[in-house]
Amino acid sequence: MRLKVIACNVLTREVSWCAARSSNTLDLVFLPKGEHDHPPRLREILQEEIDATAISGIAYDAVVLVYGICGNATIGLKANTFPLVMPRAHDCTTLFLGSKEGFEEHFGKNPSQAWTSVGYSERGDSFLSDGNTRTYDQNGFSFAELAATYGEENACYLMEAMTAHHDSPEVPFLDVPETHVPELVEKIKTYIADTGKRMRTIPGGIRLIEALVAGHWDESLFLVTPPGSVVAGVYDYEQVVCAKSPPNP
Repeated sequence: MRLKVIACNVLTREVSWCAARSSNTLDLVFLPKGEHDHPPRLREILQEEIDATAISGIAYDAVVLVYGICGNATIGLKANTFPLVMPRAHDCTTLFLGSKEGFEEHFGKNPSQAWTSVGYSERGDSFLSDGNTRTYDQNGFSFAELAATYGEENACYLMEAMTAHHDSPEVPFLDVPETHVPELVEKIKTYIADTGKRMRTIPGGIRLIEALVAGHWDESLFLVTPPGSVVAGVYDYEQVVCAKSPPNP
């Protein structure tokens, strides 16, 4: 198979590790972490990459997104000439943990919980994640979209009302064994300690990314959107996303 793989650069180490071991021909594109802060803009960038793939002259078997819903950035994306494949995931924490069940266990009751990983800490300007770009309810609103509609102060109030947020004394560190770098882990631990909190290590897993780039797209784990259809949100912990016909113009 030949696959176009579009991923967030916080997953550069994990995607590269899996790509080096895949029997498929993979063309990789990594986008900056900071685009998560502006989900509508990230959606535009992703759609541009998908559309460019369609006119590239290369016969891909599919376009693979190493993204979850990510603040609704992937909702509304349209598969063009090739099928569009993505994990059934709310955000990249599912990919670092290796399962939907892991996401529900560690973040289901506190979706705005800050966290970090080796890859997340070394990209952009922040060591820790910003929960403001996560999707908070079944209607799919992210903090950025609420702020654009209601103003930042009201968005903060709504976000607090819609989540089970708690100011935890711990910061989860998602530790993927294949990309564990002791020097960087110590740097992260020191940074967290300097904020007055402690690091709580959660074992991660790489199996979802492995399956993505290998082309092993179990329907329960991955959404395959056929050409002409769009990605839609389900916002549960099982299906997460689905494919629908595009809205009438």
